[in-house]
Amino acid sequence: MTPILFSTFIALVFLGVPIAFVLGIASLAAMVFVGDYPLQVVVQRMFAAVDSFPLMAIPFFMLAGSLMEKGGITSRIVGFALSLVGGIRGSLSHVVSITGVIMGGISGSAVADTAAIGSIMVPEMAKRNYHRDYSAALVAAAGSIGLILPPSIAMIIYGVSANASIGDLFMAGFLPGLLCAGGFMLYAHYVAIKRGYPIEGKKSWSERWVSFKDSIWALLMPVVIIVGIRYGVFTPTEGGVVAAVYAIVVGKFIYKELQWSDFPQVFGQATISTATISFLIATASLFSWLLACEQIPQQLTAAILSLSDNKFVVLAMINLLLLFVGMFLDSGPAIILLVPVLVPVAQSLDVNLVQFGLMMVINVTIGLLTPPVGTALFVASNISKVPLLTLSRAMLPFVGIMLIVLLLITYVPELTTWVIKK
Repeated sequence: MTPILFSTFIALVFLGVPIAFVLGIASLAAMVFVGDYPLQVVVQRMFAAVDSFPLMAIPFFMLAGSLMEKGGITSRIVGFALSLVGGIRGSLSHVVSITGVIMGGISGSAVADTAAIGSIMVPEMAKRNYHRDYSAALVAAAGSIGLILPPSIAMIIYGVSANASIGDLFMAGFLPGLLCAGGFMLYAHYVAIKRGYPIEGKKSWSERWVSFKDSIWALLMPVVIIVGIRYGVFTPTEGGVVAAVYAIVVGKFIYKELQWSDFPQVFGQATISTATISFLIATASLFSWLLACEQIPQQLTAAILSLSDNKFVVLAMINLLLLFVGMFLDSGPAIILLVPVLVPVAQSLDVNLVQFGLMMVINVTIGLLTPPVGTALFVASNISKVPLLTLSRAMLPFVGIMLIVLLLITYVPELTTWVIKK
C-alpha cells in the first residue's frame, strides 16, 4: 500500500492538483488497489476528523478577520501604528511590522493578514518611493506573524492533532511572534538608513492620544480574546465567537463602517474559507490514518533516532524536514500530516509538546514565505505586482530572521515553557 500511496501523492502534487484532493485521491487509490480496508472507512474517518468542538474556532476567527477589514478596524490599527513611529526614518516599514503584530492577535490567519496589510500599505509605500520588492517582502513577512501569534489557526490545528493545550500554545506564541517582529523592525531600520527612505511627520503626544482613542476599540479586540482564553472566561472555540461578535458590534455600531449590505460577502468569504479548510482536514486525516495503519510514523521515528541519539542533532534534522515539507505543503495539511509522525519522536526526546508545537508552527510559517507553494508570498506578489522570483530574493533577509527565532525556540525551551500552566 505504501508505494501506491506515496507515488500517487507525489504524481498529483507535481501535476498541480489542489492538496486537499491530492490527499483524498491518494488515500482512496491505495485503499482500492490494495483492498485491505473497507471503503466505508473513507467516510467514517473524514467525518470524525471534522466532528471536533475545538475546530469550530476556525470559521469564527476567519469571520472575525473579514469583519475586521470591512468594519474599519484595520485602517485604525494602521493609523495608530503610524502615530507611534512617526519621526523614525522608514516609518511606514515599522508600521507594517507593528500592524502585523496587532492584526495577528485578531484574525489568526497569516494569508488574511498579508492581504489586509498589503492592500493598504504597499500603495502607500510606493507613493513614498520605497522599493516595491522590499515593501512586498516586508508585508508578507509581517502578515505571516499572524500564524505564530495567538489566536493562531495553525496552533488550533496542532493542539487538536497532538492533544496539546491550545491555551498554553497561545500564550507561548507571544514571544516568538514579538521576536520576529522586532527582528523585522531592526532590519527595516537598517534598510531605511541605507536607502534614505523618508521620515513621516512626528506626532505629538496629544495627536498620539487622539489616534489611540480612535483605535481603542480595535486595540482591545486581541486583549479581550487572549485574556478571556488565558483566564478561563471562555474556551478558544468560544473565543472565536466572541471575536466575531465583537467585530460586528465595533464595525457596525461604533465605527459605523460595516454596512448590512457587506454581510453577505463577508459571510460568504468565511464560509468558503471554512469549507476549504474543513475538507482539507478531512482528507488529511484519512491520509494520516493510513500512515498510522502502515506504521510509517514508528518506522520514521526509528530511522531518525538510528541516525543519532543526540537530542540537538535530532531536533536539527526535524527542523530541516519541516522546512522542506513547508516549501511544498500549506500550514494546515503539513501540521496534520506530520504531527502523528513527529510527535512520537519529540516525546521520545522528552521535548514539551507546546515547545514542539511552536517549532512546527514557525517552520510552516517560513514555508508561507518560500516557493514553490508560499501562499503569503503569492498573495504579496499579486498585490504588489512584483515577479515571484524578484520577491523571493527580497524575502531572504526576513526568512533569515525567522530562522534565528526558530533556533532560539528549538534550543532554549524556557522561551516557550515558562508560560505553561503548572
